[in-house]
Amino acid sequence: MAVEQFLVYLQHEKRYSLHTVQSYKTDLFQFTDFLYRVFELDVLEARHVHVRDFIVMLMDEGMNESSVGRKLSSLRSFFRYMMRQGRIENSPVAMVKAPKPAKRIPVFIEDQKLDQLLDSEEIFNESFPSVRDRLVIEMLFGTGMRLAELLGLKEPDIDFYGQSIKILGKRNKERVVPVSKGLIDQVRKYLELKSIQIFDNKSECLFVTDKGKGAYALFIYKIVQRYLTFISSQDKKSPHILRHSYATSLLNRGADLNSIKELLGHASLAATQVYTHNSIERLKSIYKQAHPKA
Repeated sequence: MAVEQFLVYLQHEKRYSLHTVQSYKTDLFQFTDFLYRVFELDVLEARHVHVRDFIVMLMDEGMNESSVGRKLSSLRSFFRYMMRQGRIENSPVAMVKAPKPAKRIPVFIEDQKLDQLLDSEEIFNESFPSVRDRLVIEMLFGTGMRLAELLGLKEPDIDFYGQSIKILGKRNKERVVPVSKGLIDQVRKYLELKSIQIFDNKSECLFVTDKGKGAYALFIYKIVQRYLTFISSQDKKSPHILRHSYATSLLNRGADLNSIKELLGHASLAATQVYTHNSIERLKSIYKQAHPKA
């Protein structure tokens, strides 16, 4: 019951998204199952040694440091809440440190390749599914929004006159992102086609399936993966790659980190600073090509 109470708190009081609450639920249920199977303990009986054993188990199973750190963060939030509720006196996570993840440079796709894809008349045609798929790619690359944010878009979120899009981000935080006239024109074209489709089910979501139902995560993921295959040989071909590409493109063109932070909807500047590594790598490449002593 303690875990269920915490999840209700996250959803109704903290107003976390369903996706975030589901992540907490998965992490906490995995820990409670581990406690019961290995030690026959209830979650509120956990001590720091049990949390450490849980981390060791996850690492032995091949989970990377970032994922382990996220699960530990979920446990830390849960036990902190239990302390405030007076259910426990001390948090078993207080003495446990998360494994330090290795720094990874975000993978991105060059502007030229994406422009080549979006301008291709051989890949895209004038049918509704094709126009929608093209807009999915252009929307993700043209705004840097997350997959969940794309799925949450409604038609009224598009400001055609102001050439901007209202995005509902993490923790229900809204932000307005300016977009190009070309993207606005693509949205108009898509909505015109959408309005004349004969759907069994009509959704208020901006992006819909071929049958008119609201698009879902796997549906968008498959669209992105299918089209990025035309221009990229790298293994990762996810919607988040286009978010990385958006941020990297802005940084390479002189945008300051604070502005990029606001456009991406990051809570802190630290999350945005990771893109400076891509910029440095680009400068190294230019140096090696252009400098006589390189």
